[in-house]
Amino acid sequence: MNTAVPTRRRWLWLALFVGLFTFLALLSSVQDYVSQLVFDKPVPWSLAFRRSFKDWYTCGVLSLGVLWFCRRNRLEPGRVGRWVAAHFVGAGVYFALDIIASAWLLAGETSVQTGEVLTFSYLARKLALHYIIMCLMMYWFVVFAHQGWHYYKRYRERELHASQLQRELVEARLDALRMQLNPHFLFNTLHAVSSLIHDNPEGADRVLARLSELLRLSLDQTKPQEVPLSEELTFLDTYLEIEKTRFAERLTVEKQVEAGTEQALVPYLILQPLVENAIRHGIEQREEAGHVAIRARRDNGTLHLRVSDSGSGRPLQHGAPFREGIGLSNTRSRLHHLYGDDYRLDLVPSEGGGLEARIDIPYRTNPAQLDG
Repeated sequence: MNTAVPTRRRWLWLALFVGLFTFLALLSSVQDYVSQLVFDKPVPWSLAFRRSFKDWYTCGVLSLGVLWFCRRNRLEPGRVGRWVAAHFVGAGVYFALDIIASAWLLAGETSVQTGEVLTFSYLARKLALHYIIMCLMMYWFVVFAHQGWHYYKRYRERELHASQLQRELVEARLDALRMQLNPHFLFNTLHAVSSLIHDNPEGADRVLARLSELLRLSLDQTKPQEVPLSEELTFLDTYLEIEKTRFAERLTVEKQVEAGTEQALVPYLILQPLVENAIRHGIEQREEAGHVAIRARRDNGTLHLRVSDSGSGRPLQHGAPFREGIGLSNTRSRLHHLYGDDYRLDLVPSEGGGLEARIDIPYRTNPAQLDG
């Protein structure tokens, strides 16, 4: 456990504490000196400083004791009466100790006005009359300041805890969404193997080998929610090897990745369902050859990802509105959890026919915290 930071923080608080009471002592010294200028024998600067520093440093040391007492007697529900009674006793003890310590530190000095030696008993009576209000105000100021700081820390802890729970909830949702792709993807790929196993056994072997590799990667729970685009494209290449084995010359793939975008972070497994959708609607349902294009470019702070096919466009569903499949709806949900409203996912007609899936997300190379 690294104790350097807590130790440094304690020293910082101590320095601020000493600085505060030093500042108050300086102000008090100036006040004492100026207020005595109207008398025939004003207080010398040295005496004003000495007395003020004795008073305020005594107050500071006793305030540390008040802080300790506050930590032992915190205001809790159902204990208000006990808390008030304890601090009334504490205020009395604080007042008595302050008077005793101040009188003891000043005893033996000579009065500027009368020239008499100041005795402990005389100073105790005089200071008790003059300082009672000041002492009680100082005590309760420290108590309420400590209580306010305690409430602030508890508020921050609850806020941090709630934020952590929210991040964990979002992570759990994203993991669940990502895992939904696995049985869906596995079913489609096994279907491809079954169509190859009799006509192209070697191709079926290659597909199974690639499938095992893809499942190992997709089931890897150590993967973060976002990975560099280069890693996502590597995963996609392995998937496309399976599809090229299925469709042979019927499928051509084109990739246009703008230089410098390879390090941009993208959601893990975000492109595969889009490419799968493009192949299903643009290649699988046609006898002639087709192609799938994958493009990535950066425009200021936005990363643009495009997946298009050369198919016949959005399929008609007997006049009903187009319904997104598992892959697209899953992708939309993941984007929403990761980026809130700062993303776009659209399906539009592509140039020359077919469909184009468009994803716009923030361009960044450092992971962002999930806050729901």
